[in-house]
Amino acid sequence: MTLYWRIFLLNAAVLVVAVLLLLGPVTVSTPVLFGEAQVLIAGLVVMLIANAILLRIGLAPLARLTRAMATADLLRPGSRTIVTGPGEIADLTKTFNAMLARLEAERATSSGRALSAQEAERQRLAQELHDEVGQTLTAVLLQLKHAADHAPQPVRADLRQAQETTRAGLDEIRRIARRLRPGVLEELGLHSALRALTTEFTTSSTSATAYITPGLPHLDPATELVLYRIAQEGLTNSARHARATRVEVHLRPLPDARVGLLVRDNGQGIGAAPEGAGISGMRERALLIGADLDIGQGPHGGTEIRLRVTGGKADDRSTQENVR
Repeated sequence: MTLYWRIFLLNAAVLVVAVLLLLGPVTVSTPVLFGEAQVLIAGLVVMLIANAILLRIGLAPLARLTRAMATADLLRPGSRTIVTGPGEIADLTKTFNAMLARLEAERATSSGRALSAQEAERQRLAQELHDEVGQTLTAVLLQLKHAADHAPQPVRADLRQAQETTRAGLDEIRRIARRLRPGVLEELGLHSALRALTTEFTTSSTSATAYITPGLPHLDPATELVLYRIAQEGLTNSARHARATRVEVHLRPLPDARVGLLVRDNGQGIGAAPEGAGISGMRERALLIGADLDIGQGPHGGTEIRLRVTGGKADDRSTQENVR
């Protein structure tokens, strides 16, 4: 039975009951007496209430489907609406679930292509910064040193200062290139890359520490890159926005051959602030490898980023448990 006929029959049933009451114990005079008017008004109220309740029951599956449509988030896949209700409502719910699954698959595919293009562009920029800008600044440093060695004393101090400024700029260019392309990840693996990353984020006001548990399962390069990028984004958010003084990065094996990444700080937390591009990027990267990502407040304040990903066989590389 279609939705149209169900609503029609519900209203018809209410009207039939009203007519039977009028033909039975309830009568109407001309003119209408006060007592009869009260009975009619009471009957009208009862009919409206009964009609509203019956319609609410009949349209409840549509209300659930509407809430599911309003709360659907492609960055949090897996939620589906329970198929209930007869006829076309059940078909509509099944169609919506199928559409949601198709959109999630298409989003994951497009995100994978976008992230691959982004990584390729980062690699190109890092290479150009290293080969072009880095070599140019190195040549400038040599020229400044030569000029300072042969310059008169009043000018030598200014040349030395220019030399130090250029050296600082060269170090910053190299730091940016390392962030764009984590060469240590490709050459030495994820463990060394996370240690180097936390060392890079350790300053006079912030302490960043990596805790890596031995016996981690083997991970493919794409998964290692996602773990590295999410840890990098978490450390960046802690340093820039959370005002944290301590940040911890934990990498450890989980049951069922899974690997867990935890980035925890003691900052001010995310609170009710909307998710920015950084968090959305982390969710897209997690979707790319089918990982579970949770971001929220820690038990003692601050922010916790938890990523759970499926690994492979046990890794032969061993590391110390508490590595700075």
